[in-house]
Amino acid sequence: MTWLADTRDSYDTVAESYAEFMRDAVATRPYVRAALDVVAARVDGPLVDVGCGPGHVTAHLHTLGVDAAGIDLSPNMVELARRSHPGLRFDVGSMTDLDLPDASVAGVLSFWSLIHVPDDEVPVALAHFRRVLRPGGLLVIGYHVGAGSRLKTEGYGGHPMRVRVHLRQPWWLAERVRKAGFTVEAEWLLDPEAEVPQGFLFAKS
Repeated sequence: MTWLADTRDSYDTVAESYAEFMRDAVATRPYVRAALDVVAARVDGPLVDVGCGPGHVTAHLHTLGVDAAGIDLSPNMVELARRSHPGLRFDVGSMTDLDLPDASVAGVLSFWSLIHVPDDEVPVALAHFRRVLRPGGLLVIGYHVGAGSRLKTEGYGGHPMRVRVHLRQPWWLAERVRKAGFTVEAEWLLDPEAEVPQGFLFAKS
C-alpha cells in the first residue's frame, strides 16, 4: 500500500532528527506523563508500544515498571530505539498486520501513530489490537483532534517527507473502538485552545 511505504520511508528519513525533537517530550508534558502513569497502574503484564518511534515512551514505561516492548514501521526508527535503549525489545512491524500471537499482551499503546492510518484502514488496526490483547487488557490511543487530513511534505530538521496526518473527532474514534469490541473507559482532551488539540482514549478489551 502506498501510504504504508510513504510513512515508512518518511520516518526512515527523519529518524535522527525526530528522536532529537522528541527527546524531552515526556519530561516536559505533565499530562502525557499522567496518562502513562495510568497505563502503568492499569497494565498487569506485557505491553506493546505500536508506532514506538525512537523508543522514548517505551523506555519511560519501563522506568515505571511496565514490561514494555516497541514496534515501528520504520527500520531506521527501530535501529535507533535499539541503540538508545539496548535493554528493551524493538521490532519492525505494522499495526495493520500485527505479527503478535492472539491474547499475548496486557496492554497496547498507540501514541500518535494511528494518525497516519487512513480512515478505512483504522478498523483493521483496531481489530489487530483487539486480537493481541488479553481479556480485560488496556488500549490507549493518543491522537490529533479535529477533522480532515493534510499531507506533510517537510519534517523534522527540514527533511522531506510524504506522509498523511489524519485528525479525528473523539466521537468518531470512540465509535470505531467500540465496534472493534472494546469498552471505552475514559477520554481526555489536551490543549483544548490549541489549533490542533490532542486527545487520549482509554479502552478495555
